[in-house]
Amino acid sequence: MAISDWPAAERPREKLIERGAAALSDAELLAIFLRTGVRGRTAVDLARHLLTAFGGLRPLLEADAETFAGHHGLGPAKYVQLQAVLEMGRRHLQAQLARGEPMTGPEETRQYLVARLRHLPHEIFACLFLDNRHQVIGFEELFRGTIDAASVYPREVVSRALRLNAAAVILAHNHPSGVTEPSLADERMTERLRDALATVDIRVLDHFVVGEGRPVSFAERGLI
Repeated sequence: MAISDWPAAERPREKLIERGAAALSDAELLAIFLRTGVRGRTAVDLARHLLTAFGGLRPLLEADAETFAGHHGLGPAKYVQLQAVLEMGRRHLQAQLARGEPMTGPEETRQYLVARLRHLPHEIFACLFLDNRHQVIGFEELFRGTIDAASVYPREVVSRALRLNAAAVILAHNHPSGVTEPSLADERMTERLRDALATVDIRVLDHFVVGEGRPVSFAERGLI
């Protein structure tokens, strides 16, 4: 049965308009992106098949061009469209944390950091630099490592914070393995950075570890 023959409340597009995007399943959201199915499969059926084949939505969204386009119902044009959609999402979040905007809370920060760091195959250490009213000065990726670790140098973090006239920072790094649990090395690195920045009166407000699921906050864990 074609999707157009479904009850209106069950059609992904109508459901989104009436109830919002959050009410849709991964398959329904992907079906809207796909727009059409293939012979013998509706767009929703195709979406379900693709989610199973890739192992979920995230692996599908982060697949390289060759892997993505190699599946029936996809192709280079769909890959390009998807990358454009993902980048618009990242830029939308970045605009919410534009220079001069105050930080409204940890959830906003989490969403932004997930968009910037979770999909990367290598480890990145980054900083959100804030002024004395906790308004955003900027976000910068400071160190890039292998898939296992990144070398972080406190002196360079302090130097960059001073150059930007930051009063506080939020630290962040990703675990490409997907495990968000902070390691002992992460805790020691945070202590070193906190102590180095404290010598120039710059506060470390938090440190987020980004991986699968919800990023871990050092502040919420009582580690800062």
